[in-house]
Amino acid sequence: MLVIGELINGMYQNVGKAIKTKDKSIIQKLAKDQTKAGASMLDVNTGPASAQPKDAIKWLVETIQEVVDTPLALDSTKADVIEEGLKLVKGKAMINSTSADDDKLNTLIPMAKKYNAQLIGLAMDKKGIPRDRNQRSELALKIVSACMEQGFPLEDLYIDPVVLPVNVAQAQGVEVLESIREFKLLSDPSPKTVVGLSNVSQGTKNRSLINRTFLIMAVGYGLTGAIVDPLDKELMDGLITAELLLNKNIYCDSYLDAYKKK
Repeated sequence: MLVIGELINGMYQNVGKAIKTKDKSIIQKLAKDQTKAGASMLDVNTGPASAQPKDAIKWLVETIQEVVDTPLALDSTKADVIEEGLKLVKGKAMINSTSADDDKLNTLIPMAKKYNAQLIGLAMDKKGIPRDRNQRSELALKIVSACMEQGFPLEDLYIDPVVLPVNVAQAQGVEVLESIREFKLLSDPSPKTVVGLSNVSQGTKNRSLINRTFLIMAVGYGLTGAIVDPLDKELMDGLITAELLLNKNIYCDSYLDAYKKK
């Protein structure tokens, strides 16, 4: 499972303040703590904290790379902001994300190719988030087809079915899970899948429990990546155990510690 740590995001008050004041200590602690907790990649999002998002993402990338070698997923709605970060990233990065709209696909797929980056494709377009698995699969197929036409390797593509909060769109949880299963049939090789996990619990009281339960269910449906809070120990332990029970890891009595060390 690709675990993408979600905590370096300018929408969080502490990160937003750190971006404004150029406080490296907060950002670097989050980078080290998430990596130690099991994140295999770190999401980097300037959020609304900076009037100069290009400068902010460059500062974030440089600040993080001073203390960890963990790959970075650059997260912005603006392609030029993402590219500024890609110019500085060491190793293989990820672009988070493109939608199924032609203008986005024709900008971000070539950018991903240019910088040898992975790419997240959201199964949505200008009309909004689909209401069922069939519409999600149609948009996912459009993204897959565009990648194939432009010579982008499907091994580097992650499709996000777009999770909605359970408290306002309860029926959508099943549609997302079924979409994860159906996306695997779109191509050979099939695209990988990823979800922004915290969306499912947005506005609810039992956020950690809802996140953990949905993640374990999604793993059973074939999910291969998730943007999560890796500092939620129970969530991470649940993920490791789910993959163990699906025979993806070898059992030993200390399997939690063994997996984390790996």
